Amino acid sequence: MKKKQRIGILFGGRSGEHEVSLLSAASILKAIDKKKYDVVPIGITKEGRWVTASDAHALLTGKQAPENPRLAGDPASTPTAAVLKRGEAIIIPPVPAESLQPLQLSASAVAATQRALDIDVIFPVLHGTFGEDGTIQGLFELADIAYVGSGVLGSSVGMDKAAMKKVFAAAGLPQTPWVSILRSEWRSNPRACTKKIEAELKYPLFVKPANLGSSVGISKVHDRSELAAAMDEAASFDRKLVIEQGVGGAGAKPRELEVAVLGNDSPEASVVGEIVPGAEFYDYEAKYLSDASVPIIPAKLTAAESKQIRQMAIEAFKACDCAGLARVDFLMEPAAKGKKSANKPRIYLNEINTLPGFTSISMYPKLWGATGLPYKQLIDRLIQLAVERHGEKQETIFSRG
Repeated sequence: MKKKQRIGILFGGRSGEHEVSLLSAASILKAIDKKKYDVVPIGITKEGRWVTASDAHALLTGKQAPENPRLAGDPASTPTAAVLKRGEAIIIPPVPAESLQPLQLSASAVAATQRALDIDVIFPVLHGTFGEDGTIQGLFELADIAYVGSGVLGSSVGMDKAAMKKVFAAAGLPQTPWVSILRSEWRSNPRACTKKIEAELKYPLFVKPANLGSSVGISKVHDRSELAAAMDEAASFDRKLVIEQGVGGAGAKPRELEVAVLGNDSPEASVVGEIVPGAEFYDYEAKYLSDASVPIIPAKLTAAESKQIRQMAIEAFKACDCAGLARVDFLMEPAAKGKKSANKPRIYLNEINTLPGFTSISMYPKLWGATGLPYKQLIDRLIQLAVERHGEKQETIFSRG
């Protein structure tokens, strides 16, 4: 009988998108094929504690973690690289220094180590800081464990909007004008920062933390009177701020378009979808706390527009060296009022999200569903891509000896 692949679903985390992560993980755990996979839930609390299966399930349901939870791989309660029991915890090397044992291990210790590493693929559903910024991916790389999604570089570039925009510019991809300002610069001399912003950009503006997702900390700024509050809000979430010029000008909303990309070296793009926000823009509340926003899949575009956007999505994915999955977001100029314009509306690349929301009703799975790849099969494909990428990496020589 063929051995089941053991899949670790990693969720929670310390970021401002903790709750979104729980929703995504719960959806995956419900849909994943239990006949095909042996599934291990791995939770990370808001305080950064890694918890075992029973406490991980409690975390998913919103229950308070126990005062003394069973921690995954806690050296105080388990021997080196050991687990409480199969299916209840995983420890990912490097092992904490204080728990190191002599190299001459007993047979039982060797067996425990093998059990501890008995995970075939990690499926991280950690949105935001410490989850899709390359940090956890670096841990997986050190552990030599296959994992779903982009590597360290793709994840970190996709997370840092300022770095991402520089990569897009180098690839010749069209973007709206933008500037980046450090939190320290803003706090030490807000007047000079305001002067710089207004010299390079026109209102309305969008002020964003460079390293965050799900529209957390983002504000739309209509004029100078709103700028300081927006900068302070974004600065509470990150040391680097990105300020973008709005598309379409005052009183006009751009069309918000999204494409799901899937693959490794030869990625494919889904159909194009559109979000009609129930708010002034697609902020956190509009995404997760309101049903007023309307998704349109596929978006009403010409064949040429759809082709252009899908190709741009693939180019953005490759430019950032992404892998597995990503959602690429675009802004399209609103149609001219009154009469038909002879000029085609311009399309701007907004950003790439390397670990997008993954509930069954999130845009990424819905876009692939509309393209012909249902949710459960999408999970299978992502796991397969993780295994393929890990296998390809084994061809790389890391030592001359």
